[in-house]
Amino acid sequence: MILASAQIKIKRGDINANLEKHYEMVARAAKKGADLLVFPELSLSGYEREKAKDLAFTEHDSRLNKLRRLSIEHDMVIIVGAPLVIKDKMYIGSFILKPDNSISHYTKQFLHTGEEVYFDSSFDYNPIIDIKGERISLAICADINNPKHPENASKARTTIYLASIFFEPEDMQKAYRQLSAYANQYSMHVLMSNFTGPCWDLEGGGKSAFWDDQGKIISTLGATDEDILLIVK
Repeated sequence: MILASAQIKIKRGDINANLEKHYEMVARAAKKGADLLVFPELSLSGYEREKAKDLAFTEHDSRLNKLRRLSIEHDMVIIVGAPLVIKDKMYIGSFILKPDNSISHYTKQFLHTGEEVYFDSSFDYNPIIDIKGERISLAICADINNPKHPENASKARTTIYLASIFFEPEDMQKAYRQLSAYANQYSMHVLMSNFTGPCWDLEGGGKSAFWDDQGKIISTLGATDEDILLIVK
């Protein structure tokens, strides 16, 4: 199985430009034969709170149609992030686009301080991705700060834990410690995707990475790389 993490620079609030960036990264991953590609938190909009309502996606938003076609064409699960409206509630969400043309949603469970003003949280949208004998669970950013999240993933027999985050450079050491510890404690592989470059008037810390199921870091990107991290598992 080939896993890929996209580390990208985005244009704040520019959905169309960010979609083009996603298409580019999908093409790169497809050339390497990736079975799954994951993007950072809110990758389509950039990390936004105040403007989230204006940038929000619906459950089967037509703006995802090309990514859905690319998922089918390349036989690749593609996971992208955006503000997501479900039943009149706004979530920080991930869209899981599958080669069978199905779409499912993960919503952030543990919000960062301040996010609760703009977003709801929910445990109701928490699908497991079954692919090539692996059970894959998702996390979004502050989810990884709550030990209950990886614990619950382990109880669901997760073998690969995907973390889509927006962490600043000074937070990356903590993120590495946490994800390494979770991988070791629960014997699951961990793949993380982060932004690089400006985002929400802050700076993405990059350093997207993969840990094996003993917590050993196997591969990482640099802080400023805009690239695909590819893992053959």
